[in-house]
Amino acid sequence: MTKTPRWYLPVTVLALLWNLIGCAAYLSDVMLTAEDIAQMSAAQQALYSARSAWAVSATAIAVWAGAAGCVGLIWRKRWAMPLLLASLAGLVVQDVALFTLSDAGARPDATAAVLQAVVLGIGIALVYLARTASVRGWIS
Repeated sequence: MTKTPRWYLPVTVLALLWNLIGCAAYLSDVMLTAEDIAQMSAAQQALYSARSAWAVSATAIAVWAGAAGCVGLIWRKRWAMPLLLASLAGLVVQDVALFTLSDAGARPDATAAVLQAVVLGIGIALVYLARTASVRGWIS
């Protein structure tokens, strides 16, 4: 195995923390009570109720596979790559559901769109990092 650069471990630990925040957000989302939903704005309620089970499942795959893939990067294991690819696929499916398949009245606002773009960018960057790490022999 080739010597990894000094930035590799801090970046992968930050990536894991990022994904764990996603896991916490996912759990918070799926554990909302009827009272919690009633306190949302009408637009948020519409968006929440418009989600399909497969879109929520895609989100679960995105966050949990992403977290596991980051653990693989930290442990310098090649199995990180397929997990991060699965995470990216989950993100894409989630975004398709969110931005193209939901009703016009249940579309996310600009802030949500920007956040999803950032999340997608990080997902792509993590796949790129895993590929680079594999090619350069930083993971085995």
